[in-house]
Amino acid sequence: MHSLFAKLPSAALAGAVLAAGIALPLSASAQNASASAPAAAPLVRIRGTVVYNDTKQLIVKDRGGEVVTLARAADLPVSEVYRIKLADIKQGSFVGTAAMPQPNGTQKALEVLVFPEAARGTGEGHFPWDLQPQSTMTNATVADLAAAPSSARGGQQLKLSYKGGEKTVIVPPNVPVVTFRPGTDALLTPGAKVLVNAQERNGTPTAMRVIAGRHGFTPPM
Repeated sequence: MHSLFAKLPSAALAGAVLAAGIALPLSASAQNASASAPAAAPLVRIRGTVVYNDTKQLIVKDRGGEVVTLARAADLPVSEVYRIKLADIKQGSFVGTAAMPQPNGTQKALEVLVFPEAARGTGEGHFPWDLQPQSTMTNATVADLAAAPSSARGGQQLKLSYKGGEKTVIVPPNVPVVTFRPGTDALLTPGAKVLVNAQERNGTPTAMRVIAGRHGFTPPM
């Protein structure tokens, strides 16, 4: 079993992974399965490379080098993540940004995901994230934007507003800015970079959603 399933205390983890995998909407069948799953079986994020994929299982080598075999949920949703431009972040955009807290109270972006309009409001809020130690995730609306300070010349400064709060996020010019669209199993070829939302189901680690990059692009979240 993958170490994340074996070692993490599921009940304590449940709140921290509430928006696992950027909290993208699941298919109807996956929603029904999630609703029927025990509350103590949280979603886990597995970042890695596809080793093998067929209609019944997905095998991934995670970023720590561990190979994990996952059963596939019925109608497994697959999304393609791809680059867009920093200029595509507009006032009013709904974004998700993994970031590192800064001493001055701002957040320094590690990546920015611009949600398609149909996914506006998904996972809204500010919470811990596991991209890097101490990193955070903010899913929020861009209330205002301006040029970044000189420490991130050429980047953007975003004022993000969500229910119950707001954050100022500095986006350096070299940070990946992405969005996503529906994908197919054709993306899940050996070597493809993926972010998998997984959950233990009846004792079996199961892939619930896959976000994949094309031509070696790594999902940056």
